[in-house]
Amino acid sequence: MRLDEKQIQAQLSTLAGWQLDDRQSHIWRDVKFKDFHQTMAFVNAVADIAHAEDHHPELEIGYNHCLINYTTHSLGGLGEKDFICARRIDELIQS
Repeated sequence: MRLDEKQIQAQLSTLAGWQLDDRQSHIWRDVKFKDFHQTMAFVNAVADIAHAEDHHPELEIGYNHCLINYTTHSLGGLGEKDFICARRIDELIQS
């Protein structure tokens, strides 16, 4: 089920560092790292989360950062899985 604006704001308030795009159809976060090795270790951990949740983000990878972008294409916007995955990534970052 596609989330409405109120549901999106409620979910977004539980996340650290995630932003909502202007159309309210994507959430994103750019995570910074010391070097490429740390970035790639993080990307591999995000891939494990994506596989476990069967929900895959768009990733943009640079030397010391990873831009993560979630939406649910089949819903044409944001759904619960986008926020579940974002929370799991927040937990990964905090550990």
